[in-house]
Amino acid sequence: MKEPFYFSISKRLPQSGSGLGKGGKRHGRSGIIHTPHGDIHTPAFIPVATQAAIKGVLPEKMEELGAQVLLSNAFHLHERPGEEVIDEMGGLSKFMNWPHPTYTDSGGFQVLSLGAGFKKVLAMDISGLSKEDIVAENSERRAFVDEDGVDFKSPLNGSKERFSAEISIGIQHKIGADVIFTFDELTTLVDPRSYQEESLERTFRWAKRCVAEHERLTEERKGKPYQALFGVLQGANYEDLRRKAAKQISSLNVDGFGIGGALEKKILGQICAWIADELPEDKPRHVLGIAAVDDVFAGVENGGDTFDCVLPARCGRNGAIYTHSGRYNVTRAAFLKDPRPLEEGCRCYTCTHYSRAYVRHLLRCKEMNGSTLATIHNEYFFVHLLDEIRASIEGEYFDEFKESTLRRFYGF
Repeated sequence: MKEPFYFSISKRLPQSGSGLGKGGKRHGRSGIIHTPHGDIHTPAFIPVATQAAIKGVLPEKMEELGAQVLLSNAFHLHERPGEEVIDEMGGLSKFMNWPHPTYTDSGGFQVLSLGAGFKKVLAMDISGLSKEDIVAENSERRAFVDEDGVDFKSPLNGSKERFSAEISIGIQHKIGADVIFTFDELTTLVDPRSYQEESLERTFRWAKRCVAEHERLTEERKGKPYQALFGVLQGANYEDLRRKAAKQISSLNVDGFGIGGALEKKILGQICAWIADELPEDKPRHVLGIAAVDDVFAGVENGGDTFDCVLPARCGRNGAIYTHSGRYNVTRAAFLKDPRPLEEGCRCYTCTHYSRAYVRHLLRCKEMNGSTLATIHNEYFFVHLLDEIRASIEGEYFDEFKESTLRRFYGF
């Protein structure tokens, strides 16, 4: 009898010798992640429902547009309504009326976003950059890392809080997602090599504590659906640290892996390949926070199975629309009287019912429906892009599909 959570590989990319892994290996594959709330056909895009919701879009619409799984944020759900409330309501899927698989991240990202005060775009080499280039305006250090965990200042009310391996796993168990992640320290690309090494070892020690707490709570909460634990891999842009992290985390009793951390976009595929070289093939790999079209292809080709990112929804709320011919902003004056859908040929709910002119009008007037319609289209775009990539792997035309899609999207 199969376990309640397992991964099966359906098709592998042919080994053409042009891959970035050892010996030119390509780690891309299609497969199925089996969870207590249903199967996830991979590669797959996972929309981010930070507060147990996609802003402005009902779960029913996310199901209708083809999303297989949603990811929520453990830290934010801990802040409100609290993990005890969600537990009493029957777990995340029932709480948000989403009868399909769910993921929660560990809250480790807040070590960076609340603690360092850095801007979103960081560089490995900061020589020649001023403090203003690196640190966000009016930033305040709100998190402090020690061996045991992280002290936080709540972004909601300023109260002091504490996250540790055990606290994060305890929160995620009560939230009840199908896939949860180990608590990690996310470094920045401006941290020196010495700190990257120190942090990597600390993250490994935290991961071991996460596994122990996960095993304890799984036994204690018998009768609840099984939650798979993914170990998060750090190491920034360094090959030896990425490979070391992969070996360390894969030595633990985890069900899958999360490829995390700050990294330079131009080597994302290479980093995924370094990691995949060292990981067992029978466990799924999730790439955290990736949604650029070229990055998705690079991640898939080099071993990524699932991807999440807030950008489709965030960009949509600001009028940025993704299409197979590139991205454009629908709030421009050029679309004032445009009767066409956001993308011609698209079968999403927005494109089959509304015009560019109408969506532009709603966004310009700051009507909530504008954000809803733009978000539905953008989420549909990425969910179905990954569906198309999966079909190309299984149909053995991935290389041709990658080339034609990137040429059309980026215009080269």
